Amino acid sequence: MYVPLIGRLALREWLLLTLSFSLTWLEFIISIITQFLPSLVIQFFTSTTLVLYRFTSNPVNLIYSMTKGNNVDDAEKAQYKVLNYHNTSSVTRESYDQMIDLLNSNNINEMCQFFGYDVESRILKTDDNYFLTVQRICKPGSVTKRNGKVVYLHHGLLMSSEIWVTMLDKNHNLPFLLYDLGYDVWLGNNRGNKYSQKHLFHAIDSEKFWDFSMDEFALFDIPNTINFILEVTGKEKLTYIGFSQGTAQAFASVSINPELNDKIDKIIAISPATTPHGLYSKFLDIFLKASPHVVFLLFSRKILMPSVLFWSRIMYPPLFDTSIDVSNYLLFNWRSENITKIQKLSSYAHLYSTTSVKTVVHWFQIMSSKNFQMYHESKSSGIFPMSYPLKTIRVPIHLIYGTIDSLVDIDVMKGQLPEKYTTTQPVNNHEHLDNIWGFDIGEKVFKYVLQYLEQPNVFDVPLIEYKSQTNYLQASPNITQDFEDDTGSTLIGNSYSEEREVDISRRRPSTGGSVFI
Repeated sequence: MYVPLIGRLALREWLLLTLSFSLTWLEFIISIITQFLPSLVIQFFTSTTLVLYRFTSNPVNLIYSMTKGNNVDDAEKAQYKVLNYHNTSSVTRESYDQMIDLLNSNNINEMCQFFGYDVESRILKTDDNYFLTVQRICKPGSVTKRNGKVVYLHHGLLMSSEIWVTMLDKNHNLPFLLYDLGYDVWLGNNRGNKYSQKHLFHAIDSEKFWDFSMDEFALFDIPNTINFILEVTGKEKLTYIGFSQGTAQAFASVSINPELNDKIDKIIAISPATTPHGLYSKFLDIFLKASPHVVFLLFSRKILMPSVLFWSRIMYPPLFDTSIDVSNYLLFNWRSENITKIQKLSSYAHLYSTTSVKTVVHWFQIMSSKNFQMYHESKSSGIFPMSYPLKTIRVPIHLIYGTIDSLVDIDVMKGQLPEKYTTTQPVNNHEHLDNIWGFDIGEKVFKYVLQYLEQPNVFDVPLIEYKSQTNYLQASPNITQDFEDDTGSTLIGNSYSEEREVDISRRRPSTGGSVFI
């Protein structure tokens, strides 16, 4: 009789597994207790982490802010200079305020409104009775001529549609860039994330609600969303742009839903993923590949790591960002050097959204087998999982990948996809997240997206002023709307030329207490 785990783990592995269980339960207990704490206690905890962060990261900064902060104005200036000290670039008051607004925003509607855009949300029901939210970008009073083409953008693992609109530079948010070029832009959301937590029969706190993997994304979410968008717009085809798992979902979905070949004119895959190498941590990599179902023992069979939302609300934001950077380094060897510190404050606040534990188990099965396959319950079942027939795809596929992305094995991926329809574009010195949040994504990533869309490359013009782009765009066909500089400042590479003091005492509404940046 097959007994899971017993006999397969060494003593050290059992000790580490026990420690993991203990830490998981400890975090759960702490999060429960904290729910009943007064806001003043939470505020004290947040302020304490602020001081500890500054002290441990650079004691000189702590001394500086204490000695110079003799009054409120001086204290605010000192804190702002601390922020600049850690960041190689300087920012204007307007850009800093914009970062605060994006960090504190509760949903994509608020995020888009900061840039002058609106979001039209629609609800669709999948064939297996999940309700998904799809979002359409619009702009009040826009005079941009529509080009009649539809673009559908889809996020990655543990994410939502918000990842597309976190950049401080408006033109580095792909939905806004494409909308201003005349496209009808739609954003999708997987079942289980913050915008799609409803089922016709299953309650969100039930195991049945969270009983889905990437198979369900491919079987239902992607094709149902595409059909819905085409029905609403009255178009026959759309362009699919995916990030990370959003690319894998597209490949899997088209391979098992052949009718999608006639509904997608091209797939643009940013940081594509089908068969990742594995984790940077050798122990975790070997352990989880050997026993993917251990993840169920650690996190149950429902939602994966819901406590992340709790910690993001009460931790001092730069400390929260540092914890993400450390985790990404330990798991994937990512250093995130192409994402500026101030950009991380905006983007990392919207990095995480909920999904099922089963989805992550599915990925570990794929990494373990080194095969892009469907989910299977157990090796002891005697049932061998089927591989997704990616060679049957007849849609042009354009892969944009970072040369130092540990999750992308481009040679394996090229062997899996149909050679006739696949092109590859490496992005030098880019990791996974750099391709959506890096300071240079315009010149290094979006220019290829525009090339595949057969649009003029607005990033050929040096980013000295937004207005220099405006003149270029006005000379292009089907474009009548200017790209405006929301801050009124001059942008040179990654640094803003104007520097002002700022009011530092901003608050996150969701914390129940103040969080100072």
